[in-house]
Order: sequence, then C-alpha cells, then structure tokens
Amino acid sequence: MRKALLAIILAAAACPAQADPVADFYRGKSITMLVASGVGGGYDTYARVFARYATKHIPGAPTIIAKNMPAAGGLAAASTLFNNADKDGLTMAALSNVVTLDPLFGNPGARFDALKMGWLGSIGKLQNVCATWHTSPVKTIEDARKREVITAGAGASSNTAVVPRMVNELLGTRFKVIAGYDPAGGLTMAVESGEAEGICGLSWSTIKASRPDWIAGRKLNVILQMSMTRLPDLPDVPSALDLITDPQRKQVLELVLIRQETGRPFATPPGTPPDRFAALRRAFDATMKDPDFLADAERNQMEIEPLTGAEIDALLAKAYGSPRNIVAEAAALVDPPGAKKP
Repeated sequence: MRKALLAIILAAAACPAQADPVADFYRGKSITMLVASGVGGGYDTYARVFARYATKHIPGAPTIIAKNMPAAGGLAAASTLFNNADKDGLTMAALSNVVTLDPLFGNPGARFDALKMGWLGSIGKLQNVCATWHTSPVKTIEDARKREVITAGAGASSNTAVVPRMVNELLGTRFKVIAGYDPAGGLTMAVESGEAEGICGLSWSTIKASRPDWIAGRKLNVILQMSMTRLPDLPDVPSALDLITDPQRKQVLELVLIRQETGRPFATPPGTPPDRFAALRRAFDATMKDPDFLADAERNQMEIEPLTGAEIDALLAKAYGSPRNIVAEAAALVDPPGAKKP
C-alpha cells in the first residue's frame, strides 16, 4: 500500500499540475497581425497600441508583429487572412469595418465569407462624420445641398468614398469625391493643403487619434454624423438617421451602419484551432480592460467602446439575415452600378 501511494506521489511530482498546451504552443513564437491600413492612420494607431498590451494576455506571451496591407480599402488584408494565412493561430488581422458586409453587398473584391471568420472583438465603434475645413463657407448640411463640395477619398470601397455617395442620395447633398488618396496621411494632407474642401466618411475617433490638433484648434466644421447612436462630443451636429423620414430608407441606412458598429474588428482565419481561438478571444477581452492599455489609449486620443467577438457574430447574423430588398437597396448605395471596383 505504501509503495503504491509513493508511486502516485512521484508520478504527480514528475508532471506539471496544470499543463497548458496553448501556452506551450505560443511560448517563444510571434503572431503576425495584418493591418488593413497604411502606417500612421487611425486603424494603424489602434492596432499597434492594442498589440503592445495584448501579448501579455495571450498564454505563452508571444510577440505580435504588425504587417500593413492597406490595398483595396482593406479587402486585401481580409482576403489574405481568409484564403492564405496559416490556420494555426499565429495570424490575426486588424480589419477595416467595411469588409464585414462587402460579401453581403456583392463586392467582387470580397473573396471571403465574413460569417466564417473568427471574430475576436472590436476596439471601438466607428461614427463617421462629414466635415469641411474651417476656411470653407460650407458650415452646415444645408450649405452642402446648395453647392458642390470637393472631398478627399481613399479607395472606391472605403468609407470616404462610400459615405459621400450615400449622403448625396439620401439627403440631397452635392459632395464630389476625389478618390485615390493614401488613407493614412494623404486624406488629411489633401484637406490641409486645400486640394479638397473636406472629408465625408472619416470616423470621429480616427480624427481624434491622428489629428488631435484639428480638434483643439477648431479647424473643422463638422456638419453631419453617420452613426447608430449620436456622438457625445457633437450634440449639436445632426444625425443622418434623424434627417431621414421614410421608414424603408431608414432601414436601409441602418443596415449600412451596422458596418460602423463593428468598428475596428480583429479576426483570425476560419479553422483556427478552437482552444487557441478561445484563448485569443479571452486575451482580446482582457486587453480591453487592461489599465495600461486604457491609459495608453487615452494618451493617443483613442475612443474605446469595445465589442466582444460574440457581439460581432450577432451583428453580422442580423445583417446577413436582412430582407433581400433592403440588402439590394443598401448595396446600391454602397456600390452603385458603374462605380469603379477595387
């Protein structure tokens, strides 16, 4: 009896009490984080600040290495993640919000299934605004209905190209997009230099993170907000949802705005091992509550309004379950016939 008991004790001592295969896998490795924007933009800022603190919440504390892939308005990063990334848990992506519904809207550049992505969560919602430079005579949305307003845009499927087209159709404004600017710094430089009169479709959180001097120096006339909920910073700026009276058109806009609710989403490829995927989801949620992360976010003027991966799953399920006629109208607003494809 004593010999048997001694054998049990020795066996227990020889094995770790709580072996962690996920930690063992990640220890000493690095995770590639695809970033669907250029260096220095709002998405890039959010992604890199996240990476600095997420690593300590992932079992095994792997390093996270950013790889910027700004092509095609974020579609390149999403397609690469879905189709080409190894499904071992060593690749994630900080994606642009527009890609979440591009497959639903029939964008031919969306070579992925958003419902099969492994969504980790989102750092914050995106509330897009339309704004003109402080020297512009266009100070209100009514002014933008009376005269043409040149705005800077990135790729054809980017918010800065899609949102002005939508606002023109829904509210009768006269925004004219000059597309092709670098989404990182080219958009803001175009406004500052006078090449464009404003930007329509850039998120308020991006402006605060990348151009805080614009806010402090009152260099913008913010004339419209495109969001499901109103921004506390802009209580007197009208919301597009409040200005639309037709119930069906409002439903169409709400579908489009689900993309903004997904905000700044992070994902893994489909087929990531369940235990590693679950660990990455937990790490994402823990990072959103990390005091050091939150302090760094505040220093960088980042808006933190996180969604869990499950909440993103629910939003996408709702969007992809929308009636066909609503989807068709929303798709026509986002990518009208004849628009240049990425």
